[in-house]
Amino acid sequence: MAKPTASMEDYLETIYELIQDKGYARVTDIAMALDLQPSTVTRMIQRLDDQKFVIYERYRGLVLTDKGEAIGQAMRRRHRTLEVFLRLLGVDDEDVVQRDVEGIEHHVSMSTMDCIRSFVELAKEEPEWLERLTRYRQERQQQKDREAGAAQTEAEAKAND
Repeated sequence: MAKPTASMEDYLETIYELIQDKGYARVTDIAMALDLQPSTVTRMIQRLDDQKFVIYERYRGLVLTDKGEAIGQAMRRRHRTLEVFLRLLGVDDEDVVQRDVEGIEHHVSMSTMDCIRSFVELAKEEPEWLERLTRYRQERQQQKDREAGAAQTEAEAKAND
C-alpha cells in the first residue's frame, strides 16, 4: 500500500478535525477549510476512497476508515506539537507559526519528531529552563539592537564628515 502524499495528509488531517469538531465532514466543509474548489476536493476524496483512507458516497458524505483516522489523528498531533515547539522557541507571529508548521510537518522524520516531542515535554516539565532560554533570547536581541545602534551612529558620523 502506498504512503499518502503530503496533500493527502492535509486532507486527512482536515477531515479528522472537522469530524472531531462537528461530527461529520462534507466536501463543502473541506473545501472551505482548505480554501479550495469543491470539485478539487471531490477528486481528492475519490483518490482517498480508492486508497481506502475514507469511505465516500456521492451526495451522502464521507467517513474516515480506521487507517484514514489514524493518519488524520497523527497529523493533527504532529501539527500541534510543531506549533508548540515553534512558540517555545520564541516564534510569536501566529501567521509565521502556521506557515512554518505547514512547511515542516510533511518533511520531518519520525526520529526528529520524537526529539521535538521530547524538547516540548522537557520545556513543560522544566519551566525554569524555558525561562532561561527566554532570557537568553532577550539578551541576544538587546545585544543585536546595541550593535545596530552603534553601526547606525557610526554611519551617521561618517556621513557628517
